[in-house]
Amino acid sequence: KREEMEARSQGSVSIVPPPSATDGQVTTIKGRETIFVGKDLLATVGKRLTQELAPRASTFVIITDSNVHKLYANALDTAFSPTNIGSVRYFTKVIAPGEQTKNREIKAEIEDWMLSNGCTRDTVIVAFGGGVIGDLSGFVAATYMRGVPFIQFPTTLLAMVDSSIGGKTGLNTPAGKNLIGAFNHPLAVFIDLTMLKSLPEREFCNGMAEVIKTGAIADLNLFETLERNVDGILYQRDETLLHYMVSRSAALKSHVVTQDPREDGLRCILNFGHTIGHAIESILAPKLLHGECVSIGMAAETHLAYKMGYLMDSVIIGRIMCCCESYKLPVNMPKALKPEQLMRKMSLDKKNAKGQIRFVMLKTIGDTVPHPVPVPAEPLIQLLMPPISLIPAKVTGRIAVPGSKSVSNRVLSLAALGVGECRVRGLLHADDTHVMLAALQKMGLKFQWEEHGQVLLIQGSGGKLHPPSPAAPIFLGNAGTASRFLTSMCTLFDGNFVLTGIPRLKERPIKDLVDALTENGCNIKYLENAGCFPVEINTLSGGLLKGGRINLSAKISSQYVSSILISAPYAQQPVDLCIKGKAVSQPYIDMTIAMMQAFGINVTSSNQDGTTVYHIPKAQYMNPAEYVVESDASSASYPLAMAAISGGSVTVTNLGRKSLQGDAYFYTVLEKMGCTVEQTDGQTTVSAPESGVLQGIELDMSSMTDTFMTAAALAAVAKGRTKLFNIANQRVKECDRITAMVSELRKCGITASELPDGLVIEGTGGVPSASNGASIHCYNDHRIAMSFAVLGCVVPHIAVMDKDCVDKTYPLFWSDIERVFGVKLITPLDQPATPGKQQHQQGNQKANL
Repeated sequence: KREEMEARSQGSVSIVPPPSATDGQVTTIKGRETIFVGKDLLATVGKRLTQELAPRASTFVIITDSNVHKLYANALDTAFSPTNIGSVRYFTKVIAPGEQTKNREIKAEIEDWMLSNGCTRDTVIVAFGGGVIGDLSGFVAATYMRGVPFIQFPTTLLAMVDSSIGGKTGLNTPAGKNLIGAFNHPLAVFIDLTMLKSLPEREFCNGMAEVIKTGAIADLNLFETLERNVDGILYQRDETLLHYMVSRSAALKSHVVTQDPREDGLRCILNFGHTIGHAIESILAPKLLHGECVSIGMAAETHLAYKMGYLMDSVIIGRIMCCCESYKLPVNMPKALKPEQLMRKMSLDKKNAKGQIRFVMLKTIGDTVPHPVPVPAEPLIQLLMPPISLIPAKVTGRIAVPGSKSVSNRVLSLAALGVGECRVRGLLHADDTHVMLAALQKMGLKFQWEEHGQVLLIQGSGGKLHPPSPAAPIFLGNAGTASRFLTSMCTLFDGNFVLTGIPRLKERPIKDLVDALTENGCNIKYLENAGCFPVEINTLSGGLLKGGRINLSAKISSQYVSSILISAPYAQQPVDLCIKGKAVSQPYIDMTIAMMQAFGINVTSSNQDGTTVYHIPKAQYMNPAEYVVESDASSASYPLAMAAISGGSVTVTNLGRKSLQGDAYFYTVLEKMGCTVEQTDGQTTVSAPESGVLQGIELDMSSMTDTFMTAAALAAVAKGRTKLFNIANQRVKECDRITAMVSELRKCGITASELPDGLVIEGTGGVPSASNGASIHCYNDHRIAMSFAVLGCVVPHIAVMDKDCVDKTYPLFWSDIERVFGVKLITPLDQPATPGKQQHQQGNQKANL
């Protein structure tokens, strides 16, 4: 505990890179080993070794794998020809590619081969390949004839910025990665950036994980460069950006290992993301690559740092996850992994001491605690296991909830199309907005973060976005808002766009929106099932949004209306958007129109023979200097409901009567159920009924559809019957939410039934013991998970089986419950049973972990 307190009070880790010099196109970094970074270095490596670095060498031994050898065999022969190395002998040992060759048997095979070729102590080994080749060759060099010199010539980005620098060599064993090896620093490292031009995308992204890690732990400028230059780095492979990124990463690592060559102190910070990452890799490799595992590890360990109180700014979690996802790296824990497997693997981590698993703790981007921190088993188990439970308690306190998902997605769309700079403050950092931001970035949007991630500076495109280059589908996960908004937006630009996502997105309807656009001359094709994603939008031979009269049905989703509204100013003519029948969720349409006005476009409406017509002029959005995203009203419903159901009182400090969101009126539901509500322009306070019993209600929830599940959780323990209706659109969200809520409530002993457009719930009359705990299937739906957390405040043993699905809109939901309200969270290691039996089973399983 004392170590933890000292770590929190310590200052920043100061990482000053070693001196470097640039001679023409080559940067030379002086450290424990000399690092050369530049183009076309392979052509001169033999001559430089012979004349400068190893003039007394009698033999050069190139160790490489068959994949690399196919690409560079001729270039190696030229580089090590007699013209370049004179009379020095030159041999090449080619081994099979892959992590499986990094073992004792292959090491012995190489050593026997070298002995058979008469290699003596004046031999120089050249590790020519990726990290596996470097690790294996370096260990051979450390032990062959008690040590011979070696050179690192990495051919992958991962090896260039990580494994080739620092002298770590080693082999894998059945017990884990790199458990047998030695510290053996090379004479030099040659980083030839030309090789990155042809590196396959997945291998390139694999290496980007280590670059992102370097920025996260030690270099804010590097991290921000990665954030705002995804297109230039990943897709264009811009030489200037690559040179900066690689040389900066190499210089920072070189400095750290020079200060701490044997990982006795400072060097441990380089293992950020690796404690969990290595554990995942040892189980899932080669299905997942090293960098992919480290990316998942960074996301998890950033959450851990926040949970443990070292990372104070929750925005950092979102930025790191968003940056990783921008470079096509995974951030979510694979569902197939078992926590006991991970714990067993982490128990062998080299940073551990005195039987404790230790982690690198991030304090902010560019700064870490300067030594690894021991973490108790309980928070680790909670981090790694998908299910979670609340210990019932009265919920009281003050909380600021994250920014609105609806407002965030709209402001990103408007500012991307607009003219000029816009500083967006309060943007939601969650999966849905990350998906939207990443998609717009692929389409050419320029942005950068300011004020440590609190402000997003967007450089408006003036309506001049474009398809991804090189051509690639835009992956939207399960983000319904982004997918619908972008469908219309892509009809504004010349090119070919493909929008796709996970299987559930491919089930969510898009037909009414596509019908309206195609009737207006747009060329949109379904690529799989008619009426659903994926879709191809092709404007190369016409097909741009013409404008004029557009007829649209909005019975399924108001997002169809908002999608066309947002894009309409950039149509070829002014738009009259005619809505057939009554649109669902009208407040969301009103929100869109209000936000368009804030960006300089005034939308008017009229009623023509019972049809609502929105009139949108042909114009450009003019970006305001600053736009503040209000907090998410749907997310605010959960803490307010927790107060109502538990007998407490909660104030949401950043949501009041001036909100644009329809869900902000959820307080009226709580009033009807008997709560006391106090509201100002900027905050809302809800106190439970004095009687302690909520009342059943009958309510049309069409104006606040996303909060019906919160209301349903309250209705489960209310007195009397509750009927919630006019929410049919909730059947085509992340899941069929009406069916899902009825099914999961019944598991808890609650009588519930479906209506075509809603549900009916018979409450337990304020007697929580009349219901029971259950394992709640979340259907990968964030709102299912958070709604049953509300019920868990009074009903014991409610086990939410997929806690991480809240990342879609409220990544810190569980942390906020714990840190702000003091509610104890536990890991339900078994199916809910009777309290005594469950505690006994949990005790046994925790002991096993």
